[in-house]
Amino acid sequence: MPYARHAAFTLLLMFAFAVCARAQEAKGTTYRKISNDRLAAVKVTNLKNHIIAISDELGNYTIKANIGDTLEFTKADYTVQKQEYEGFAMIVYMQPGFKLNEVRITGQTKKQELREIMGQYKSQGTFYNGKPPVLSFLTNPITGVYELFGKTPNRAKRFAQFAKRELEATEVDRRYNSALVMKVTGLTDSAEVAKFMAYWRPSYEDLKIWADYDLMKRIRTNYNYYRRNGDKYQPLPQLTAPESLGGPGPIKIKKP
Repeated sequence: MPYARHAAFTLLLMFAFAVCARAQEAKGTTYRKISNDRLAAVKVTNLKNHIIAISDELGNYTIKANIGDTLEFTKADYTVQKQEYEGFAMIVYMQPGFKLNEVRITGQTKKQELREIMGQYKSQGTFYNGKPPVLSFLTNPITGVYELFGKTPNRAKRFAQFAKRELEATEVDRRYNSALVMKVTGLTDSAEVAKFMAYWRPSYEDLKIWADYDLMKRIRTNYNYYRRNGDKYQPLPQLTAPESLGGPGPIKIKKP
């Protein structure tokens, strides 16, 4: 009988220990390797329970984990790190990686192409993209009138507006991409990712003032709202007013 009581007590202790082990929170700090600067906005993922956390401005993070769980640490332009949680605070050093030259080259090619077309407009005698300054009418009235009413300057003005929108859209696409959305939301279906990205898209003006950490927070917030209301509130189609109503109308750009 005493033996049975002792065995039951031992099992109770083991069960209590297991419960405590499951309730642990892994804490730690992320650093930039070599410089030892603390690293903010590092995404920490528990690969077993799929819980995600983000390191704060001081590089500190807290995430639910059991002993033996593998934690993955990711941040743009840094090498992915994986460490096994052993029950105590973890110090993680993130190794800076190399940026993809292909991305830079693609963006630069588009910018160069747009500049080349604008250069062709200027070679045809337009110097102010269809928006002559007031002083141009005093210094060179013929050029000022031509810039204001000429066919080529008007085409140049429309192209300049198109080029601005195109470059801004390229910058948004560079930062707000499907890979980032998948990491933040946990989505794996590319069709569902595309659907969410069509539902919510940050503006160029927003991204000018948002750091990567801010963008990830906005993605998470809007995705949670999308999961609750995405089927109820579909985004309205974007309409372009025709020229007869004062709108820009359809823009067709051709090289001069």
